[in-house]
Amino acid sequence: MLTLKELHVHNVTSSYADGGLGLPAISPFDGIIMAAAATHIPQALLDQLAVGGRMVLPLGAQEQALHLVERDAQGFRESRLETVKFVPLLMGRA
Repeated sequence: MLTLKELHVHNVTSSYADGGLGLPAISPFDGIIMAAAATHIPQALLDQLAVGGRMVLPLGAQEQALHLVERDAQGFRESRLETVKFVPLLMGRA
């Protein structure tokens, strides 16, 4: 398996931390994609979403749905997209 460096991909930042906290030091972000289901939208991630930005995340415990959150100058708009099943978002290393 090739690494991102070997593939000459230089515009990606990775971090080993609690995904629900995001990466405030390098925010705001135009896009955020979560690959684990949260029970609610983490406020830290909303705070890090740029105006005009979009976030896609699974929400729920037993019953889950993929949601789209869009931020504009007036605030946030949330749309339910599709029923899904993801692993749960767990608290991690800060």
